[in-house]
Amino acid sequence: MSNFSNSQTVRKHVVETRGGVVAAQHRVAAETGAAVLEAGGNAIDAAVAVSFAIGVVEPWMSGPAGGGAMVIWREQEREARTVQFGMRSPATLDPARYPLSGNKTASDLFPWAAVVEDRNIQGATAIAVPGTVAGMELAHGTYGTLPWKDLVMPAAQLADDGMLVDWYASLVIASVARELAKDADAAALFLDDGTWPKVAGWTAVSQARLNQEKTAATLRRIAEAGARDFYEGDIAAALAADIQAKGGFLSPQDLAAYKALLTPALDVAYRGGVVHAAAGLTAGGNLAECLMLMEDAFTPGAAPDARSFTETARALGKTYERRLREMGDSEAPHAPSCTTHFSIVDRHGNMCAVTQTLLSLFGSRVVSPSTGLLMNNGIMWFDPEPGKPNSLAPGKACLMNVCPAIGAKDGRRFAIGASGGRKILPAVLNLTSFLMDFGMSLEEAFHHPRVDNSGGGAIVADETLSPEIIAALEAVHPVTTTRRTVFPYAFACPAGVMRENGMNMGCTEIMSPWGDAITENKGA
Repeated sequence: MSNFSNSQTVRKHVVETRGGVVAAQHRVAAETGAAVLEAGGNAIDAAVAVSFAIGVVEPWMSGPAGGGAMVIWREQEREARTVQFGMRSPATLDPARYPLSGNKTASDLFPWAAVVEDRNIQGATAIAVPGTVAGMELAHGTYGTLPWKDLVMPAAQLADDGMLVDWYASLVIASVARELAKDADAAALFLDDGTWPKVAGWTAVSQARLNQEKTAATLRRIAEAGARDFYEGDIAAALAADIQAKGGFLSPQDLAAYKALLTPALDVAYRGGVVHAAAGLTAGGNLAECLMLMEDAFTPGAAPDARSFTETARALGKTYERRLREMGDSEAPHAPSCTTHFSIVDRHGNMCAVTQTLLSLFGSRVVSPSTGLLMNNGIMWFDPEPGKPNSLAPGKACLMNVCPAIGAKDGRRFAIGASGGRKILPAVLNLTSFLMDFGMSLEEAFHHPRVDNSGGGAIVADETLSPEIIAALEAVHPVTTTRRTVFPYAFACPAGVMRENGMNMGCTEIMSPWGDAITENKGA
């Protein structure tokens, strides 16, 4: 039985514009990207600015010390490409340092066999080689038009100010305060007196801010010295020294060897249109498989119905069964993931969908004292038991759940993606179906109730779906119904943009209190 109101409604309005639009999980980061578009930058320029800015204003979700993937649409070339910047395990990582504890399962996202002291989940031994800075560098070097420094400095200025600790930030910090207290530098950044979460007042307007001066200095160095300093210069040396001092494996050699990849997207024909999914170790291939299953399984009617939802759920069930078996990715659906997504369209029709992550909420819960950066826990992506498809090993790429995508049909093109771990693929699939099967507007699609079937033992369905649809889903798999709420998220948190007849628009998850779509002329 839920405690929440059944009569409350939440809406976000979609505004059309001929200018560019940035849809991101944090309004301030979206404004940063929109300012780049207004200054004459393209979608890639704006993506670089948003990537660094959003790591400052929601640091527990992503940042320079994480990884991810980007799908790009180039309007002039009529081409979609993927920038892969996932994390890797350090070359000197020793699997023997991660002995199994004998407990049933691990304590966080993945139900692997538990490791002694959760060394693959929390602390310096959980840190993988980060890829976000290299990904932004590659995208900018290939398609950017504005100077790199001009795109990174706004994030440094935000860090100088310090992230505002409002009620939502207080809630997120409090949820992980016990784990943050185990690292002195994380405790100093996010907790008062090293033990108590920074909390906004119940009735007062909060003026509390994080002290992100070290982060600001690191971002200024990245802006002025360039991205390679993160991998081969002063930042790399400081970062590796910090992590090794805390017992981790990350080395200067790991950072120097890291390279992001630029590859074609996965182009999937669907319902007379096309979906460009992320290539590489992402959920892009699973999205393609789901779409192929759905196209053969039902003919769309006027609106989503029992048949369309049941076939969506079946497709998700089949692809997750294969993903779990063959790819080794087995994330527990109830656990909080640490990911962000933003989508951008510029005035010329170029688009990008970017998902970046630290993996768990607050990543490894370790802060590098020299750089001020919150570090990832990418080692948790690997199965600690040997002989499995995704077993822990040195120098190995991490398998991610990220699923940025760009689709087009009937003169409309959209870029979408989401945060939320295993819930990402179902959200992207639901929205793709709403837009391509039923011709919904972006606003209609983002407000429509969704279903999730990501291998957790039950279909999770929005309780506002009709009894007929719920009954049909129950014939496929046990169903748990729930409302969309601010915290926790029963479904993923998407962000998307669309272009139609030269007009651009954007929307974010309606329950996200921070997410917003901002146009380059400062409109919302």
